[in-house]
Amino acid sequence: MTTPLTARDLFRRAYENRYTWDRNFPGYTAEVQWKRGEAVASGTVRIHPDLSVEVMGVADETTQAEIQGQLREIVIHRVRRSFEDTHGKNSFEYGATDETGAVEILVSGKAMGDRYKVRNNEVCMVHRQIHGVVVTINTFSSQQTGTGYLSHRYDSVYHDGKTGVLKGASQFEDQYQPVGNYHILTRRVIQSQQDGQSITTEFAFSKVQILEPVAV
Repeated sequence: MTTPLTARDLFRRAYENRYTWDRNFPGYTAEVQWKRGEAVASGTVRIHPDLSVEVMGVADETTQAEIQGQLREIVIHRVRRSFEDTHGKNSFEYGATDETGAVEILVSGKAMGDRYKVRNNEVCMVHRQIHGVVVTINTFSSQQTGTGYLSHRYDSVYHDGKTGVLKGASQFEDQYQPVGNYHILTRRVIQSQQDGQSITTEFAFSKVQILEPVAV
């Protein structure tokens, strides 16, 4: 007789199924092109072995900061942390199962109030409060790498943590390509609303070169 998985074990499996860079990740350089409507900017980027990010050659400071922000988002999700380091102080229990078969995971403990959904051994929904803002991310499709999954199409919705007022929403589509031993983001398209207008922003990364590991 098979013992049913606990909510903690189900979530742990999906968490550990995410694609992350290993601890030997040497960093990389790439050319970047940013587009929004008729506006275009280009430059170069560098992800260092310590996962700090650098954007060079982009004249407009606001655009440069925007590219840098996206790179930091990429890095945050590729960092490899053990389940216990991230969730060791949390407890988990099952919530409802939706019409797609996604199983809700309710969190108590240090991250009380957070919620997730797991489907096909992937985390397909994240609901967290971060610095007073409630963030809900739903993933609609993923890319398989052979060593974990990457989100392909997903959205992100932000509400004020106290008032519940909608603060913003965006839809994302990511494309990753294998370069050397690593999967690297080569294109991100973000669709968002601003002053009632739909805005599409594209980040394209080309000529990706993995850095040589530093000798020790």
